[in-house]
Amino acid sequence: MTDAQHPTEDGFPSTAQALLFDLDGTLIDSSASVGRAWRRLADRIGRPFAELEPVMHGMPVDQVLRRQYPDMPEDEVRAHHAFMVDQESTDTGGVVAQPGAQELLAALPADRWAVVTSCGRRLAAARIAAAGLPVPPAIVTADDVPRGKPAPDPFLAGAAAIGVPPQECLVLEDAPAGVAAARAAGCAVVGVLTTHDRLDAPTVVALRDLVVGISASGLTVARAAATGAG
Repeated sequence: MTDAQHPTEDGFPSTAQALLFDLDGTLIDSSASVGRAWRRLADRIGRPFAELEPVMHGMPVDQVLRRQYPDMPEDEVRAHHAFMVDQESTDTGGVVAQPGAQELLAALPADRWAVVTSCGRRLAAARIAAAGLPVPPAIVTADDVPRGKPAPDPFLAGAAAIGVPPQECLVLEDAPAGVAAARAAGCAVVGVLTTHDRLDAPTVVALRDLVVGISASGLTVARAAATGAG
């Protein structure tokens, strides 16, 4: 068997010691809630939603605002970030588990997975509960690291939280910023095509298109037959 850093010939990582999951778009579908909150934020700051829609996935709100509007005063950035935490934490209508997420998590040993998210801790807890997913054995949020995705900090912290070297972790991500963060941390990565049509990684359409085998030597991760992803 190969480890997470030695992919098979089709470019798909075949084994790892642990899985690190992004949350929104990977384990859960929060798109309805996310869209409503970002539309409210666009109204609040007096900008068209179309400016924010392409960049609103995969990074903390304050980081998105600093990148998109570099002249925005920092006190406004913090106020808008707090507004979004309240909006998204209280509006969880339509938040559901992604197809295959429940089954995959239920099959994994508790010491072999963690959640690494750009949400803050309050929002992550609200969405995990709304989706009916198990409480992660370890979770790294935007509140826990100095730099969010695409910096490597979140996935380095996630690997450390479960005591597995990042080079032996396989990340599952739906956003370009997350893919970049995983690579920067030294992790292998599989893209899940829920919020983007293409990612710079081997991909599956959904978590249900993954087959994971468990042995004493690690987790064997394969693409299910005829998923249509590449």
